[in-house]
Amino acid sequence: MRILIIEDDEKTSDYLSRGLTENTFLVDTANTAADGLRMATTASYDLVLLDVMLPDKDGWSVLEELRKAGKEMPVLFLTARDAVEDRVKGLNLGADDYLIKPFAFTELLARVRSLLRRRPPLPLADKLSVGDLEVDVTRRRVTRAGKYIELTVKEFDLLLFLLRNAGNFQSRTVIMEQVWDVNFDTDSNIVDVQVRRLRAKVDDPFKTKLVHTVRGVGYVIEERN
Repeated sequence: MRILIIEDDEKTSDYLSRGLTENTFLVDTANTAADGLRMATTASYDLVLLDVMLPDKDGWSVLEELRKAGKEMPVLFLTARDAVEDRVKGLNLGADDYLIKPFAFTELLARVRSLLRRRPPLPLADKLSVGDLEVDVTRRRVTRAGKYIELTVKEFDLLLFLLRNAGNFQSRTVIMEQVWDVNFDTDSNIVDVQVRRLRAKVDDPFKTKLVHTVRGVGYVIEERN
């Protein structure tokens, strides 16, 4: 499960990130509303922890923009504002829960798990495609423009992960944890190497490129004009 923390207090953000990571969640952090909105609308998250009082825009506005953008992930507000009208405002805008600062991490963790349990699991498609690239998941068969492409096990797993998150950038850390099931080693270039090998098979022989680099972040698969 992947969680985004939008919190301007660095100490609080680090504390939450460390605690959630220790409980096996993948965690990204943003210190401003602008960064949080960019990340939440360009990547896939299972839950957002959102501070109400941010330096550039309040959390209510962030939530409103997320919902207008069609993002339906659960949002848990974190705030020192305990007035009833503040809580009602957040819930009316589409927040899923509200936690008043200061709070115990154990309570936060319980609420996070409760919100995630409410989400119905999305069915995994048997066939995935982007542009003229098609993957039969059950048969582990990949074709592009009708031409069969033979991939290694890890190349297929990497392609499948990118396709299941098509249009949303994936960091090297997340790719490493999800495809290789290990913690990311900053000295390792295994992700970049595997992406190059995958591109050599699914992109290089074709005019239109589908696997793109997000500079300083990671990779995304999508059809671009």
